[in-house]
Amino acid sequence: MTGVARSLIRWLLLTTLLALVTGSAVALFLAALDAVTALRFSVPALLWCLPLGGAAVAAAYARAGRGVERGNNLVIDAIHAADGRVSALLAPLVLVGTLVTHLFGGSAGREGTAVQMGGSFASAIDRHLLTRWRAFTPLSATDRGVFLQAGVAAGFSAVFGTPWAGAIFALEVLRVGRLAHGALVPCLMAAVMADQVTLAWGIRHTPYPAITSGSEWLALPLLLQVVGAAMCFGLASRLFATGTHALSLAFTRSIARPWLRPVLGGVMVIALTQLLGTRDYLGLGLSSPEPGAVTILSSFSDGGADRWSWLLKGVYTAVTIGSGFKGGEVTPLFFIGATLGNTLAVLMQAPVPLLAALGFVAVFAGATNTPIACTIMALELFGVRAAPYFAVACATSFLCSGRVGVYTAQRRRDHDTAAPATSP
Repeated sequence: MTGVARSLIRWLLLTTLLALVTGSAVALFLAALDAVTALRFSVPALLWCLPLGGAAVAAAYARAGRGVERGNNLVIDAIHAADGRVSALLAPLVLVGTLVTHLFGGSAGREGTAVQMGGSFASAIDRHLLTRWRAFTPLSATDRGVFLQAGVAAGFSAVFGTPWAGAIFALEVLRVGRLAHGALVPCLMAAVMADQVTLAWGIRHTPYPAITSGSEWLALPLLLQVVGAAMCFGLASRLFATGTHALSLAFTRSIARPWLRPVLGGVMVIALTQLLGTRDYLGLGLSSPEPGAVTILSSFSDGGADRWSWLLKGVYTAVTIGSGFKGGEVTPLFFIGATLGNTLAVLMQAPVPLLAALGFVAVFAGATNTPIACTIMALELFGVRAAPYFAVACATSFLCSGRVGVYTAQRRRDHDTAAPATSP
Protein backbone atom coordinates (compact mmCIF):
# COMPACT_ATOMS: atom_id res chain seq x y z
CA MET A 1 0.00 0.00 0.00
CA THR A 2 1.40 3.39 -0.99
CA GLY A 3 1.96 6.22 1.46
CA VAL A 4 -0.79 8.28 -0.17
CA ALA A 5 -3.30 5.44 0.21
CA ARG A 6 -2.35 4.94 3.86
CA SER A 7 -2.71 8.65 4.49
CA LEU A 8 -6.15 8.74 2.87
CA ILE A 9 -7.35 5.75 4.86
CA ARG A 10 -6.03 7.25 8.07
CA TRP A 11 -7.77 10.56 7.44
CA LEU A 12 -10.95 8.76 6.46
CA LEU A 13 -10.99 6.88 9.77
CA LEU A 14 -10.18 9.99 11.80
CA THR A 15 -12.69 12.26 10.08
CA THR A 16 -15.40 9.59 10.28
CA LEU A 17 -14.99 9.42 14.04
CA LEU A 18 -14.87 13.21 14.28
CA ALA A 19 -17.96 13.58 12.08
CA LEU A 20 -19.94 11.07 14.13
CA VAL A 21 -19.21 12.90 17.37
CA THR A 22 -19.56 16.44 16.01
CA GLY A 23 -22.63 15.73 13.87
CA SER A 24 -24.39 14.08 16.80
CA ALA A 25 -23.50 16.91 19.18
CA VAL A 26 -24.71 19.54 16.68
CA ALA A 27 -27.96 17.60 16.21
CA LEU A 28 -28.48 17.67 19.98
CA PHE A 29 -27.64 21.36 20.04
CA LEU A 30 -30.04 22.27 17.23
CA ALA A 31 -32.89 20.27 18.79
CA ALA A 32 -32.27 21.91 22.16
CA LEU A 33 -32.01 25.34 20.52
CA ASP A 34 -35.42 24.88 18.89
CA ALA A 35 -36.84 23.85 22.26
CA VAL A 36 -35.48 26.81 24.24
CA THR A 37 -36.49 29.24 21.48
CA ALA A 38 -40.06 27.90 21.51
CA LEU A 39 -40.09 28.21 25.30
CA ARG A 40 -38.92 31.82 25.09
CA PHE A 41 -41.73 32.67 22.69
CA SER A 42 -44.31 31.02 24.95
CA VAL A 43 -42.97 32.62 28.17
CA PRO A 44 -42.03 36.24 27.31
CA ALA A 45 -41.14 36.98 30.95
CA LEU A 46 -37.97 34.90 30.54
CA LEU A 47 -36.34 38.00 29.04
CA TRP A 48 -36.11 39.51 32.52
CA CYS A 49 -33.75 36.67 33.54
CA LEU A 50 -31.23 37.49 30.79
CA PRO A 51 -28.78 39.33 33.11
CA LEU A 52 -28.85 36.49 35.64
CA GLY A 53 -28.31 33.83 32.98
CA GLY A 54 -25.39 35.76 31.51
CA ALA A 55 -23.77 36.14 34.93
CA ALA A 56 -24.03 32.39 35.58
CA VAL A 57 -22.43 31.49 32.25
CA ALA A 58 -19.64 34.06 32.67
CA ALA A 59 -18.89 32.70 36.14
CA ALA A 60 -18.64 29.17 34.73
CA TYR A 61 -16.24 30.32 32.01
CA ALA A 62 -14.12 32.21 34.56
CA ARG A 63 -13.89 29.11 36.72
CA ALA A 64 -12.86 26.95 33.75
CA GLY A 65 -10.02 29.32 32.80
CA ARG A 66 -7.64 28.23 30.01
CA GLY A 67 -8.78 31.09 27.78
CA VAL A 68 -11.98 29.29 26.78
CA GLU A 69 -13.89 32.58 26.78
CA ARG A 70 -12.09 33.47 23.53
CA GLY A 71 -14.28 31.00 21.65
CA ASN A 72 -13.71 30.90 17.88
CA ASN A 73 -10.50 32.91 18.22
CA LEU A 74 -9.13 30.27 20.58
CA VAL A 75 -9.74 27.57 17.95
CA ILE A 76 -8.15 29.65 15.17
CA ASP A 77 -5.10 30.37 17.32
CA ALA A 78 -4.79 26.67 18.19
CA ILE A 79 -4.70 25.80 14.48
CA HIS A 80 -1.89 28.29 13.94
CA ALA A 81 0.05 27.22 17.04
CA ALA A 82 2.50 24.34 17.11
CA ASP A 83 0.68 22.46 19.89
CA GLY A 84 -2.78 22.83 18.31
CA ARG A 85 -4.77 21.99 21.41
CA VAL A 86 -8.22 23.16 22.54
CA SER A 87 -9.64 22.50 25.99
CA ALA A 88 -12.19 19.68 26.20
CA LEU A 89 -14.23 21.95 28.48
CA LEU A 90 -14.99 24.26 25.56
CA ALA A 91 -17.66 22.00 24.04
CA PRO A 92 -19.98 21.68 27.07
CA LEU A 93 -19.41 25.28 28.13
CA VAL A 94 -20.32 26.81 24.77
CA LEU A 95 -23.27 24.42 24.34
CA VAL A 96 -24.84 25.36 27.66
CA GLY A 97 -23.83 29.02 27.35
CA THR A 98 -25.48 29.39 23.94
CA LEU A 99 -28.69 27.70 25.08
CA VAL A 100 -28.86 30.04 28.08
CA THR A 101 -28.34 33.06 25.80
CA HIS A 102 -31.21 32.03 23.54
CA LEU A 103 -33.52 30.90 26.31
CA PHE A 104 -33.52 34.36 27.83
CA GLY A 105 -33.53 36.34 24.58
CA GLY A 106 -29.94 37.33 23.86
CA SER A 107 -29.30 38.23 20.22
CA ALA A 108 -26.69 35.74 19.08
CA GLY A 109 -26.05 33.04 16.53
CA ARG A 110 -25.14 29.38 16.56
CA GLU A 111 -22.15 28.86 14.28
CA GLY A 112 -19.70 29.70 17.06
CA THR A 113 -21.11 26.89 19.18
CA ALA A 114 -20.81 24.31 16.41
CA VAL A 115 -17.33 25.42 15.34
CA GLN A 116 -16.04 25.41 18.90
CA MET A 117 -17.54 21.99 19.61
CA GLY A 118 -15.93 20.60 16.46
CA GLY A 119 -12.54 21.99 17.44
CA SER A 120 -12.90 20.76 21.02
CA PHE A 121 -13.84 17.24 19.88
CA ALA A 122 -10.93 17.10 17.42
CA SER A 123 -8.51 18.07 20.16
CA ALA A 124 -10.04 15.54 22.57
CA ILE A 125 -9.72 12.71 20.03
CA ASP A 126 -6.10 13.67 19.44
CA ARG A 127 -5.27 13.96 23.13
CA HIS A 128 -7.16 10.96 24.54
CA LEU A 129 -7.16 8.49 21.66
CA LEU A 130 -4.25 9.06 19.31
CA THR A 131 -1.70 10.19 21.88
CA ARG A 132 -2.44 7.69 24.67
CA TRP A 133 -3.32 4.50 22.78
CA ARG A 134 -0.29 2.74 21.32
CA ALA A 135 -2.41 1.21 18.57
CA PHE A 136 -2.70 4.66 17.00
CA THR A 137 0.06 6.82 15.56
CA PRO A 138 0.08 10.27 17.21
CA LEU A 139 -0.56 13.25 14.98
CA SER A 140 2.29 15.51 14.04
CA ALA A 141 2.04 19.21 14.83
CA THR A 142 1.00 19.92 11.24
CA ASP A 143 -1.59 17.14 11.15
CA ARG A 144 -2.96 18.28 14.48
CA GLY A 145 -3.75 21.66 12.98
CA VAL A 146 -5.36 19.97 9.96
CA PHE A 147 -7.51 17.85 12.27
CA LEU A 148 -8.66 20.96 14.11
CA GLN A 149 -9.59 22.49 10.76
CA ALA A 150 -11.60 19.38 10.00
CA GLY A 151 -13.43 19.92 13.30
CA VAL A 152 -14.27 23.48 12.26
CA ALA A 153 -15.53 22.22 8.89
CA ALA A 154 -17.63 19.52 10.53
CA GLY A 155 -19.26 21.94 12.97
CA PHE A 156 -20.00 24.60 10.36
CA SER A 157 -21.38 22.08 7.88
CA ALA A 158 -23.59 20.34 10.42
CA VAL A 159 -25.14 23.50 11.83
CA PHE A 160 -26.09 25.04 8.46
CA GLY A 161 -26.39 21.99 6.22
CA THR A 162 -23.76 23.34 3.83
CA PRO A 163 -20.91 20.81 3.53
CA TRP A 164 -19.03 22.48 0.69
CA ALA A 165 -19.18 25.90 2.34
CA GLY A 166 -18.18 24.32 5.66
CA ALA A 167 -15.05 22.79 4.15
CA ILE A 168 -14.00 25.99 2.38
CA PHE A 169 -14.80 28.13 5.44
CA ALA A 170 -12.35 26.07 7.52
CA LEU A 171 -9.65 26.67 4.90
CA GLU A 172 -10.37 30.34 4.29
CA VAL A 173 -10.98 31.68 7.79
CA LEU A 174 -7.40 31.23 9.01
CA ARG A 175 -5.69 33.84 6.84
CA VAL A 176 -7.30 36.73 5.05
CA GLY A 177 -7.03 36.32 1.30
CA ARG A 178 -5.47 32.86 1.35
CA LEU A 179 -6.83 29.28 1.32
CA ALA A 180 -5.06 26.66 3.43
CA HIS A 181 -5.64 24.16 0.61
CA GLY A 182 -3.45 21.45 2.15
CA ALA A 183 -6.29 20.51 4.50
CA LEU A 184 -8.95 20.31 1.78
CA VAL A 185 -9.45 16.55 1.73
CA PRO A 186 -9.82 16.03 5.52
CA CYS A 187 -12.06 19.11 5.80
CA LEU A 188 -14.30 17.97 2.96
CA MET A 189 -14.53 14.45 4.40
CA ALA A 190 -15.47 15.76 7.83
CA ALA A 191 -17.93 18.33 6.48
CA VAL A 192 -19.85 15.92 4.25
CA MET A 193 -20.09 13.18 6.86
CA ALA A 194 -21.00 15.51 9.75
CA ASP A 195 -23.83 16.96 7.68
CA GLN A 196 -25.16 13.47 6.95
CA VAL A 197 -24.90 12.46 10.61
CA THR A 198 -26.92 15.50 11.66
CA LEU A 199 -29.58 14.71 9.05
CA ALA A 200 -29.65 11.07 10.18
CA TRP A 201 -30.69 12.27 13.65
CA GLY A 202 -33.79 13.81 12.10
CA ILE A 203 -32.63 17.42 12.02
CA ARG A 204 -34.05 19.42 9.13
CA HIS A 205 -32.45 22.71 8.21
CA THR A 206 -34.38 25.85 7.34
CA PRO A 207 -35.46 25.86 3.67
CA TYR A 208 -34.72 29.11 1.86
CA PRO A 209 -36.37 30.25 -1.36
CA ALA A 210 -34.64 29.38 -4.62
CA ILE A 211 -33.49 32.61 -6.24
CA THR A 212 -34.62 32.76 -9.86
CA SER A 213 -35.55 36.41 -10.30
CA GLY A 214 -32.76 38.40 -11.90
CA SER A 215 -31.09 35.19 -13.05
CA GLU A 216 -30.38 36.46 -16.55
CA TRP A 217 -26.64 36.21 -17.11
CA LEU A 218 -25.04 39.42 -15.89
CA ALA A 219 -27.62 41.91 -17.13
CA LEU A 220 -25.76 45.22 -16.87
CA PRO A 221 -28.42 47.35 -15.08
CA LEU A 222 -28.98 44.66 -12.46
CA LEU A 223 -25.25 44.05 -12.12
CA LEU A 224 -24.71 47.74 -11.31
CA GLN A 225 -27.44 47.55 -8.68
CA VAL A 226 -25.78 44.46 -7.19
CA VAL A 227 -22.39 46.19 -7.01
CA GLY A 228 -23.93 49.23 -5.34
CA ALA A 229 -25.81 47.09 -2.83
CA ALA A 230 -22.69 44.99 -2.15
CA MET A 231 -20.74 48.11 -1.25
CA CYS A 232 -23.41 48.86 1.35
CA PHE A 233 -23.20 45.26 2.59
CA GLY A 234 -19.44 45.63 3.04
CA LEU A 235 -19.83 48.86 4.99
CA ALA A 236 -22.52 47.25 7.16
CA SER A 237 -20.25 44.32 7.97
CA ARG A 238 -17.44 46.70 8.85
CA LEU A 239 -19.76 48.72 11.07
CA PHE A 240 -20.91 45.58 12.87
CA ALA A 241 -17.42 44.17 13.43
CA THR A 242 -16.00 47.50 14.57
CA GLY A 243 -18.94 48.16 16.88
CA THR A 244 -18.79 44.70 18.44
CA HIS A 245 -15.05 44.97 19.11
CA ALA A 246 -15.44 48.48 20.53
CA LEU A 247 -18.23 47.40 22.87
CA SER A 248 -16.28 44.33 23.98
CA LEU A 249 -13.26 46.50 24.75
CA ALA A 250 -15.42 49.02 26.62
CA PHE A 251 -17.03 46.29 28.75
CA THR A 252 -13.63 44.77 29.53
CA ARG A 253 -11.98 48.06 30.48
CA SER A 254 -14.85 49.48 32.51
CA ILE A 255 -15.97 46.34 34.39
CA ALA A 256 -13.29 44.31 36.13
CA ARG A 257 -15.47 41.34 37.11
CA PRO A 258 -16.32 39.20 34.05
CA TRP A 259 -19.68 38.07 35.42
CA LEU A 260 -20.88 41.68 35.73
CA ARG A 261 -20.39 42.42 32.03
CA PRO A 262 -23.27 40.26 30.75
CA VAL A 263 -25.41 41.61 33.60
CA LEU A 264 -25.04 45.11 32.17
CA GLY A 265 -25.40 43.77 28.62
CA GLY A 266 -28.59 41.94 29.56
CA VAL A 267 -30.02 45.07 31.14
CA MET A 268 -29.21 47.01 27.96
CA VAL A 269 -31.01 44.41 25.79
CA ILE A 270 -34.06 44.57 28.05
CA ALA A 271 -34.04 48.37 27.95
CA LEU A 272 -33.80 48.39 24.15
CA THR A 273 -36.70 45.96 23.91
CA GLN A 274 -38.87 48.02 26.21
CA LEU A 275 -37.94 51.24 24.43
CA LEU A 276 -38.67 49.92 20.92
CA GLY A 277 -41.73 47.91 21.93
CA THR A 278 -40.76 44.91 19.80
CA ARG A 279 -39.10 41.52 20.34
CA ASP A 280 -38.14 41.07 16.69
CA TYR A 281 -34.43 41.50 17.42
CA LEU A 282 -34.11 38.91 20.19
CA GLY A 283 -32.68 35.43 19.66
CA LEU A 284 -31.70 34.06 16.26
CA GLY A 285 -34.22 36.07 14.29
CA LEU A 286 -34.67 33.22 11.83
CA SER A 287 -38.46 32.95 12.14
CA SER A 288 -41.20 33.93 14.57
CA PRO A 289 -44.71 32.74 15.48
CA GLU A 290 -45.75 36.36 15.90
CA PRO A 291 -47.60 37.71 12.85
CA GLY A 292 -45.86 40.57 11.09
CA ALA A 293 -42.53 40.03 12.86
CA VAL A 294 -39.34 40.96 11.04
CA THR A 295 -37.23 37.83 10.53
CA ILE A 296 -34.68 36.45 8.12
CA LEU A 297 -37.37 34.54 6.24
CA SER A 298 -39.74 37.51 6.09
CA SER A 299 -36.98 39.58 4.45
CA PHE A 300 -37.37 37.65 1.21
CA SER A 301 -40.84 39.13 0.73
CA ASP A 302 -41.97 42.66 -0.07
CA GLY A 303 -42.57 44.56 3.17
CA GLY A 304 -40.80 41.88 5.19
CA ALA A 305 -38.39 44.29 6.90
CA ASP A 306 -38.40 47.81 8.26
CA ARG A 307 -35.93 50.37 6.97
CA TRP A 308 -33.69 50.21 10.04
CA SER A 309 -34.14 46.53 10.95
CA TRP A 310 -30.58 45.73 9.90
CA LEU A 311 -29.10 48.40 12.17
CA LEU A 312 -31.23 47.47 15.17
CA LYS A 313 -30.28 43.80 14.88
CA GLY A 314 -26.65 44.85 14.70
CA VAL A 315 -26.97 46.90 17.88
CA TYR A 316 -28.71 44.08 19.76
CA THR A 317 -26.09 41.55 18.68
CA ALA A 318 -23.11 43.81 19.36
CA VAL A 319 -24.37 44.40 22.90
CA THR A 320 -25.06 40.70 23.45
CA ILE A 321 -21.77 39.37 22.09
CA GLY A 322 -19.69 42.32 23.25
CA SER A 323 -20.81 41.89 26.86
CA GLY A 324 -19.84 38.22 26.93
CA PHE A 325 -22.89 36.15 25.99
CA LYS A 326 -22.18 33.01 23.97
CA GLY A 327 -23.39 31.84 20.58
CA GLY A 328 -21.97 33.37 17.45
CA GLU A 329 -22.30 36.20 15.01
CA VAL A 330 -23.17 34.48 11.74
CA THR A 331 -26.95 34.07 11.97
CA PRO A 332 -27.34 37.70 13.14
CA LEU A 333 -25.16 38.65 10.16
CA PHE A 334 -27.62 36.76 7.96
CA PHE A 335 -30.42 38.84 9.51
CA ILE A 336 -28.54 42.11 9.03
CA GLY A 337 -27.74 41.30 5.43
CA ALA A 338 -31.18 40.00 4.46
CA THR A 339 -33.04 42.94 5.99
CA LEU A 340 -30.58 45.46 4.52
CA GLY A 341 -31.01 43.76 1.15
CA ASN A 342 -34.78 44.06 1.50
CA THR A 343 -34.46 47.78 2.23
CA LEU A 344 -32.05 48.40 -0.65
CA ALA A 345 -34.27 46.45 -3.05
CA VAL A 346 -37.15 48.80 -2.29
CA LEU A 347 -34.95 51.87 -2.75
CA MET A 348 -33.40 50.58 -5.97
CA GLN A 349 -36.57 48.96 -7.30
CA ALA A 350 -34.67 45.70 -7.63
CA PRO A 351 -35.90 42.12 -7.01
CA VAL A 352 -36.43 41.74 -3.24
CA PRO A 353 -35.64 38.00 -2.99
CA LEU A 354 -32.41 38.44 -4.94
CA LEU A 355 -31.07 41.35 -2.87
CA ALA A 356 -32.14 39.72 0.39
CA ALA A 357 -30.19 36.60 -0.58
CA LEU A 358 -27.20 38.66 -1.67
CA GLY A 359 -27.19 40.54 1.63
CA PHE A 360 -27.59 37.27 3.54
CA VAL A 361 -24.23 35.98 2.30
CA ALA A 362 -22.39 39.22 1.45
CA VAL A 363 -22.53 40.78 4.93
CA PHE A 364 -21.28 37.46 6.28
CA ALA A 365 -18.48 37.50 3.69
CA GLY A 366 -17.36 40.99 4.66
CA ALA A 367 -17.50 40.41 8.41
CA THR A 368 -15.61 37.09 8.36
CA ASN A 369 -13.29 37.75 5.38
CA THR A 370 -14.46 34.53 3.69
CA PRO A 371 -15.91 35.51 0.27
CA ILE A 372 -15.29 32.15 -1.41
CA ALA A 373 -17.02 30.14 1.33
CA CYS A 374 -19.93 32.57 1.34
CA THR A 375 -20.35 32.35 -2.44
CA ILE A 376 -20.47 28.57 -2.18
CA MET A 377 -22.93 28.79 0.71
CA ALA A 378 -25.20 30.93 -1.48
CA LEU A 379 -25.20 28.24 -4.15
CA GLU A 380 -26.02 25.54 -1.59
CA LEU A 381 -28.84 27.52 0.03
CA PHE A 382 -30.37 29.49 -2.85
CA GLY A 383 -29.45 27.57 -6.01
CA VAL A 384 -27.12 28.35 -8.90
CA ARG A 385 -29.34 30.50 -11.12
CA ALA A 386 -27.93 33.77 -9.72
CA ALA A 387 -24.37 32.48 -9.19
CA PRO A 388 -22.59 35.42 -10.91
CA TYR A 389 -24.37 37.94 -8.71
CA PHE A 390 -23.52 35.99 -5.55
CA ALA A 391 -19.84 35.95 -6.51
CA VAL A 392 -19.78 39.66 -7.34
CA ALA A 393 -21.64 40.61 -4.16
CA CYS A 394 -19.43 38.56 -1.83
CA ALA A 395 -16.20 39.77 -3.44
CA THR A 396 -17.29 43.41 -3.43
CA SER A 397 -18.49 43.26 0.17
CA PHE A 398 -15.19 41.69 1.21
CA LEU A 399 -13.21 44.44 -0.51
CA CYS A 400 -15.36 47.22 0.99
CA SER A 401 -15.29 45.86 4.53
CA GLY A 402 -11.67 46.87 5.02
CA ARG A 403 -9.24 45.11 7.32
CA VAL A 404 -11.69 44.63 10.16
CA GLY A 405 -13.40 41.29 10.85
CA VAL A 406 -15.31 39.60 13.65
CA TYR A 407 -12.50 37.05 14.21
CA THR A 408 -9.49 38.88 15.60
CA ALA A 409 -7.31 35.76 15.46
CA GLN A 410 -7.35 35.75 11.66
CA ARG A 411 -3.91 36.33 10.17
CA ARG A 412 -3.16 38.82 7.46
CA ARG A 413 -2.00 37.44 4.12
CA ASP A 414 1.10 39.64 4.13
CA HIS A 415 2.44 38.65 7.54
CA ASP A 416 1.79 36.22 10.37
CA THR A 417 0.23 38.47 12.98
CA ALA A 418 -3.45 38.50 13.81
CA ALA A 419 -5.74 40.90 12.01
CA PRO A 420 -6.56 44.00 14.02
CA ALA A 421 -9.80 44.26 15.91
CA THR A 422 -10.46 47.68 14.49
CA SER A 423 -9.21 49.51 11.47
CA PRO A 424 -8.90 53.16 10.59
